[in-house]
Amino acid sequence: MKTVNVVAAIICDDYKKKTKIFATQRGYGEFKDGWEFPGGKIEEGETPEQALVREIREELGAEIEVHDLIDVIDYDYEKFHLHMNCYWAIVAEGKLQLLEHEAAKWLDYGELRSVDWLPADLALIPKIAAGMIDKNVEVIASKA
Repeated sequence: MKTVNVVAAIICDDYKKKTKIFATQRGYGEFKDGWEFPGGKIEEGETPEQALVREIREELGAEIEVHDLIDVIDYDYEKFHLHMNCYWAIVAEGKLQLLEHEAAKWLDYGELRSVDWLPADLALIPKIAAGMIDKNVEVIASKA
């Protein structure tokens, strides 16, 4: 089975206090309409971080700052094996624009499972949730 090496950006609103993450809906291809974290294939000679910066510039028209690796997801789709390096990132310059995707949403902790994630991306949700702040819990804690 062919292996496809990709990177994904989990773009958050604030790296130190993550309350929202950016999700995109595919507008093309076999997985059209599925929700995913933006990114793409690593080209020869690129580091995963360089590929991520390039892909976000191409797909969303913004410059990002890549932070730490959250996880590496290995997932077997029917026709290929996906090897996906997933990084926290923030927008460093510009605004996120939908150049290739059908739709996008900023999701808070309670909304993480509100979209129809592609299977490999869904596997990442528990790790993302662990790194985010649930503003509802924070509000309850501050009133105690």
